[in-house]
Amino acid sequence: MKKQIFLLLAAVLFGTSFAQAQRKVVAVSPVKTSPSIEAAAQANGTLRSLQRVTEAIDGQMIDSLNGTRKFEVVARSDMDALMEEGGLTGKGLQPGEADYLVVPSIDDFQDFVETATFGGIGKTVQKRRIRLGMVARIYDVANGGKLIESANFQLDNKDIEQLMDQSVRTGSFSDELLRKIAEEMGDKTANRVVDVIYPAKVIALTGPQATINRGDGTGIATGQMWDVFALGEEMIDPDTGESLGGSEVKVGSLRIDRVTPKFSSGTLTENFGVIKGSVVRPVN
Repeated sequence: MKKQIFLLLAAVLFGTSFAQAQRKVVAVSPVKTSPSIEAAAQANGTLRSLQRVTEAIDGQMIDSLNGTRKFEVVARSDMDALMEEGGLTGKGLQPGEADYLVVPSIDDFQDFVETATFGGIGKTVQKRRIRLGMVARIYDVANGGKLIESANFQLDNKDIEQLMDQSVRTGSFSDELLRKIAEEMGDKTANRVVDVIYPAKVIALTGPQATINRGDGTGIATGQMWDVFALGEEMIDPDTGESLGGSEVKVGSLRIDRVTPKFSSGTLTENFGVIKGSVVRPVN
């Protein structure tokens, strides 16, 4: 009898622990492009580049979100293929309910060639420049579809690609710049989603050493400086009654010394009361 009771309690405890450990589901909608941006790209001959970078961002964003190890990711752009597979296998696959929805939309795109002439040596060099702007909206689907964040990202490639004469004549540009800028945009969006839904926190303290719940794939790197904050009372907007989150007071500074797949650790260069659960944010 005692053994049965023990097994029952263990099942309840482990079941509860498993339920609490389940990750939130984030759905990612296909990247949208405004009609005016498509029309402009069509007019100046860069529609193919726009389409290529749009497709690349879709894949990079999903890969980056999955790499954060914080969510179960549902790619809406893959839903048709998932449904078809469910029909073929007879499993009747149905789209799952998402907790959050990320809607990315490109609102600025420029792909052009600059010409620089060096008079001293009589040489002319052509260089390719790409500028990309995107808005990522994050909706709390589980709570009525409330918009919880609208982040605007602007990228302008700094490493200029020098075009070969033959490439310029044929219009056959390399996709390398497009891939790189799409990868960076995917990383920036994924990291913002994580920071909005799960702000980084201190999870362990040993003397001046602190460990935080950010690992490889979340934009963290050795040598970075992060500020540490204590959370205060909840702040309420007096006009709308909406919660603005908890007040934050800086209580320390952290230098990242080691990054692992699931967490990172570093040295507290300042400590005015850092505790487990303190929120950490990278210093811009």
